[in-house]
Amino acid sequence: MPRRIATKSVAAVALAVLVFNTLALATDTPKERTLPRTAAPVVPFGTSEQLIYDGEFTKMLLRGIKIAELRFKATRPAALPVEAQGDGQAPAPQPFLLSTDVEAKGWFRKIFGIDFSYHVESTVEPNSFYALKTNKRDEQGKRLRTSEAVFDMTANKVQWTERDPNNAAEAPRVVTAALSGPTQDIVSAIYFLRTQPLTPGQNFSIRISDSGRVYDVPARVVAEKKQMKSVLGKVSVVRIEVDLFGPGRPIEEGKGKMHIWVTSDERRVPIKARLSHDMGQLDITLRSIENNTSK
Repeated sequence: MPRRIATKSVAAVALAVLVFNTLALATDTPKERTLPRTAAPVVPFGTSEQLIYDGEFTKMLLRGIKIAELRFKATRPAALPVEAQGDGQAPAPQPFLLSTDVEAKGWFRKIFGIDFSYHVESTVEPNSFYALKTNKRDEQGKRLRTSEAVFDMTANKVQWTERDPNNAAEAPRVVTAALSGPTQDIVSAIYFLRTQPLTPGQNFSIRISDSGRVYDVPARVVAEKKQMKSVLGKVSVVRIEVDLFGPGRPIEEGKGKMHIWVTSDERRVPIKARLSHDMGQLDITLRSIENNTSK
């Protein structure tokens, strides 16, 4: 299998992670530069939750080949007690801590001749739920890159810095982009989405920053008449269509489609995603869920 195709397939998995985490309703985010302290949002994933998915690739004779495992984890530390703040205010909620891990599994190493792992950690503002900082580690074979994005809502900018740990003498790559308001990263947005109502017929303006760039991606919520089989049993779902392809989008070349199915109950659990492209089809399916539902 040509290395070019292998690299595209790695990008497809990373892209699916990105899309799984990019559905932030930008029109609902506040525009103030500084935000007053309010109660932390009620979240459906409690104090901790872990979602585990299988990624399967299909192209021609390769059908349903497992290539990756994806893990999404959310934790919410307890609020600081009043005495720890020293200002007499109500207990301050702590930032949400979110992470994503993607690892090559199954036949991927044999078919494509490359191994990869992808780890992202996101720190999220607890009141209005937008990204504060993103740390990423991306390994593809011998290639290794680490990066940090810092979201400065006072200066309305995000600064992304990438380093090559295997070449300490090389200067870091730094990219700065303007922000027009609170913005999500590739991990935080799906959790923000799950705190929002999802009404069929809604059109979204999705705002996300990744690798120092900021994207606005159109998306729609579509009603599904049939229930979907899942590890949670048969569940009612809504389908979210995401327009990833085209100028100014995360994928500027080629044509493709992205669909995400989310339960229509108060949990709003993403149970399946499908990325279709000329390189093939990637299905990501929920395998298990572990959570602590205490608030």
